[in-house]
Amino acid sequence: MALSDEPAAGGPEEEAEDETLAFGAALEAFGESAETRALLGRLREVHDGGAESEVALERFHVIMDKYQEQPHLLDPHLEWMMNLLLDIVQDQTSPASLVHLAFKFLYIITKVRGYKTFLRLFPHEVADVEPVLDLVTNQNPKDHETWETRYMLLLWLSVTCLIPFDFSRLDGNLLTQPGQTRMSIMDRILQIAESYLIVSDKARDAAAVLVSRFITRPDVKQSKMAEFLDWSLCNLARSSLQTMQGVLTVDGTLQALAQIFKHGKREDCLPYATTVLKCLDGCRLPESNQILLRKLGVKLVQRLGLTFLKPKVAAWRYQRGCRSLAANLQLLTQGQSEQKPLILTEDDDEDDDIPDGVERVIEQLLVGLKDKDTVVRWSAAKGIGRMAGRLPRALADDVVGSVLDCFSFQETDKAWHGGCLALAELGRRGLLLPSRLVDVVAVILKALTYDEKRGSCSVGTNVRDAACYVCWAFARAYEPQELKPFVTAISSALVIATVFDRDINCRRAASAAFQENVGRQGTFPHGIDILTTADYFAVGNRSNCFLVIRVIRELAAKALHNLAQQAPEFSATQVFPRLLSMTLSPDLHTRHGSILACAEVAYALYKLAAQENRPVTDHLDEQALQGLKQIHQQLYDRQLYRGLGGQLMRQAVCVLIEKLSLSKMPFKGDTIIDGWQWLINDTLRHLHLISSDSRQQIKDAAVSALAALCSEYYMKEPGEADPAIQEELITQYLAELRNPEEMTRCGFSLALGALPGFLLKGRLQQVLTGLRAVTHTSPEAVNFAESRRDGLKAIARICQTVGVKAGAPDEAVCRENVSQIYCALLGCMDDYTTDSRGDVGAWVRKAAMTSLMELTLLLARSQPELIEAHICERIMCCMAQQASEKIDCFRAHAASVFLTLLHFDSPPIPHVPHRGELEKLFPRSDVASVNWNAPSQAFPRITQLLGLPTYRYHVLLGLVVSLGGLTESTIRHSTQSLFEYMKGIQSDPQALGIFSGTLLQIFEDNLLNERVSVPLLKTLDHVLTHGCFDIFTTEEDHPFAVKLLALCKKEIKNSKDVQKLLSGIAVFCGMVQFPGDVRKKALLQLCLLLCHRFPLIRKTTASQVYETLLTYGDIVGADVLDEVVTVLSDTAWGAELAVVRQQRNRLCDLLGVPRPQLVPQPAEASPGAHISSLPGEDVLFLREAGVESLSTVVPPAV
Repeated sequence: MALSDEPAAGGPEEEAEDETLAFGAALEAFGESAETRALLGRLREVHDGGAESEVALERFHVIMDKYQEQPHLLDPHLEWMMNLLLDIVQDQTSPASLVHLAFKFLYIITKVRGYKTFLRLFPHEVADVEPVLDLVTNQNPKDHETWETRYMLLLWLSVTCLIPFDFSRLDGNLLTQPGQTRMSIMDRILQIAESYLIVSDKARDAAAVLVSRFITRPDVKQSKMAEFLDWSLCNLARSSLQTMQGVLTVDGTLQALAQIFKHGKREDCLPYATTVLKCLDGCRLPESNQILLRKLGVKLVQRLGLTFLKPKVAAWRYQRGCRSLAANLQLLTQGQSEQKPLILTEDDDEDDDIPDGVERVIEQLLVGLKDKDTVVRWSAAKGIGRMAGRLPRALADDVVGSVLDCFSFQETDKAWHGGCLALAELGRRGLLLPSRLVDVVAVILKALTYDEKRGSCSVGTNVRDAACYVCWAFARAYEPQELKPFVTAISSALVIATVFDRDINCRRAASAAFQENVGRQGTFPHGIDILTTADYFAVGNRSNCFLVIRVIRELAAKALHNLAQQAPEFSATQVFPRLLSMTLSPDLHTRHGSILACAEVAYALYKLAAQENRPVTDHLDEQALQGLKQIHQQLYDRQLYRGLGGQLMRQAVCVLIEKLSLSKMPFKGDTIIDGWQWLINDTLRHLHLISSDSRQQIKDAAVSALAALCSEYYMKEPGEADPAIQEELITQYLAELRNPEEMTRCGFSLALGALPGFLLKGRLQQVLTGLRAVTHTSPEAVNFAESRRDGLKAIARICQTVGVKAGAPDEAVCRENVSQIYCALLGCMDDYTTDSRGDVGAWVRKAAMTSLMELTLLLARSQPELIEAHICERIMCCMAQQASEKIDCFRAHAASVFLTLLHFDSPPIPHVPHRGELEKLFPRSDVASVNWNAPSQAFPRITQLLGLPTYRYHVLLGLVVSLGGLTESTIRHSTQSLFEYMKGIQSDPQALGIFSGTLLQIFEDNLLNERVSVPLLKTLDHVLTHGCFDIFTTEEDHPFAVKLLALCKKEIKNSKDVQKLLSGIAVFCGMVQFPGDVRKKALLQLCLLLCHRFPLIRKTTASQVYETLLTYGDIVGADVLDEVVTVLSDTAWGAELAVVRQQRNRLCDLLGVPRPQLVPQPAEASPGAHISSLPGEDVLFLREAGVESLSTVVPPAV
């Protein structure tokens, strides 16, 4: 927490770095002054309650909300804003809606700046009393739309109550007519105030302010205070806290009473204080479940207590001489400090009688410190501080003692939190004398580490947070010499809280308290050095805090690893035995953390021993080794590997296995190795039963454990495996690759990839064959994208493990097996599997790209001759294609791999196509500066490859997919880049012909492939619409147009995909610009689509044909154009097919294309036969019109 006047209670945190910074000093002035003036000036025009008034109100909200943190910036502008709004209110001609709107704006200003500051600007002369009173009287308390008006009017009325004239002077002659008496101003105000104290909206708060100003007036208190207090106490006694109206009544009454006893003179309120306190006791507010009522009860109790005691400044309080931070630092720089001795004077009022009510008040405030809600505890803490400031020294010390009683471990965390707040208040006010610091510091140090287990979670964050607040307050309250005896303890506790507390608020609160002590006290050792490392923002990042800031849980266990290297003897003899004893704790989280810590500490001790060429047993005795061995068996015997808790145990023990194996523990040949191997295998076999959130972490832990275990304990001789173990492991793991569970395949694929080289020796071909089968997309495992991904990772890791060696296909990568490996990896580059999660094939493609890069670089370093030209060409083309596709992160990864292979020079990758041109297009100096995730930077660069024949097909294929994507930025930048390239080749018919041929080749190769064909149709629509092929329109029946028309007909034939059909319509409309038979056939296709079974297709076709005919004026003759356009626009194309067909046939006649005709029904075809029984072109016509059954056709006209 940032230590402010009111500390936060603390709460659950997300534990991610909180990047939300407070812009407390970001603004320098009210920058929207002109806009606000214009906004307020337009209220008369927009007040009618329509959308304009809502827009104006919302805009004003946005403007004002910017100044919530710096409301003082509004002060120079409050007067003119109020004047503009009050002009509207006081204008007799203003309609009610405008007045209410003006008060809404006034309320927004009040909410931001606070009513206490804003109220002073309201007119409050004698002449304003009755108009404001009349306005309030005319309001409807039940109108929930205008509560802001009533709230502001009541506040305004409270200001007018401050006029220094007797209200009776305003009444005049109260007898208006014989027998009738007009109500006095005083009675009217009191009646209004009482009526609004029990309403359900915010006007209740304003009524309480009004009462406090009104009742405490000299002329009103004599005649009305007793009456009002009697009315209030009757309300409290009669109201039930079980009903909503009762709660509202008690709320308003308590607010009014608290304000009266706050603002009224002591001598006026004292006669009633005892009676009010007695009534309040009878209400039993501490038992209420309403937070606000309990808070108001505590507030009223402390005001009553202050009424009992004479207002004075305690002569005995502690006073610090210098409170200036700059002056304090200057004195420290000069090597001196201000030594102003504390002078304790005798309390002149020591013998004064303390009223009986004071003890009851103190008791209730102490109970309030233990309330279950923070706001109540905070109010009680402030009350304790205020009361102690008026008590004699001895009694105040008794209060301090009572507060210290809150810090018993029999008390709840709420009592600890309230006690901390009270101590901070007492210290801040100088009421906690230095003689008490010994007791106080002791409990605060305990509070800084307070943590209490509650079921599956723990409480205490708020206590630790408040303890930091106490330390912050003490830094400002005491002279350095007073705190000097406690500096070591406080500074150490704050540093530990700063870097180790799991709650971000507590870490920041401790850092802020430490910083305050360094500045105010100047006695904290290494204060500046610590602050520069562990400042307020640095401790916000948990990982950074636990692992970097200190030289010093998953993360706490790693911290213990660092600490063990600093204090190995203490870690081995004190820490380690305690951790071992906690590994069987009944608490799951304790057990989990202690096992992880055992692993990390053991590994740290091994690394220290290894530096001195000593075994780890020099640090760990036999008892510790036996304890480590027994962890797994004890967990297994108690069945602690099962259930949700078992997930944590499996992960922790796998980490333990890995660290102990890396630490070369002397367990070779021990039965514990079999137990560890069983745990790893069982975990990998049942990954599908583990929750998805934990699965990856547990899988990685098991695979890492297997790699370390095999390397340490399964080597018979250097470089030689135990044949029995090798046979068992390889056979078992290969069999699991055929498991019907995808996660099991994932686990054992990675396990095979993690095996050390000596276990793969002689079995490499067998292992690679099994993994290649996993990466193959078979019909029964088409959705197993994750297993294919992990299979690829395993192949790449195995290649890295075994290396390259000529003539040894069963031991290393060589000429005999490299082509098979490349074939498996390249085959996965075409994996575009999709399921409910989206493009899951992208995971496979990314793994394939990474694996291809690693294998190619491995070969280039050792035997570059194994990289064949056609393989290198295919790799580079695949990377170029992926670098031009639509998913940002995968495009960036592909570009990274492409450029890595291009610029690798140790030695250069052989056979890279167009290497010279590529190095000019992608210079090494630009690699780091280009963000391939950004479409605006990626597509302009990748489209340059369209000019290189080898890459053209693949880059264009990727661009086509991007152009037909869904992301606006991807579509825009890929389209712009493609058009820019095509613009450059418009004057080169040969280049344009090659480009168009490549486009048609892509279409032909991906016919009926929805992933490519639909985006391709959209791409063709774009290029045709933008005239990219205008050069072809000068030739009748250009080959490009003829082939494109044929491919489009095949693509949409029998299709029910609406998106494909809509894209096909756009392409056919674009093709009518090509003269000759192509135009007639395109129009025929469009006429057929005018009678499609889907009304949407019919209507879209008609609309687009209409636009096309108007765009290309030479398609039909001028004599029939008007009639064609009329038919297209006036026909209801969503009507029944029988009606639509007549108009379609009429259009065919006008456009000069033949009507679709049906060959007479053959004898062997029954009326309900499928349309495929018909021969010839008519079948084509009927299919394209969406007809499937002969029973739907009425010959002779379709």
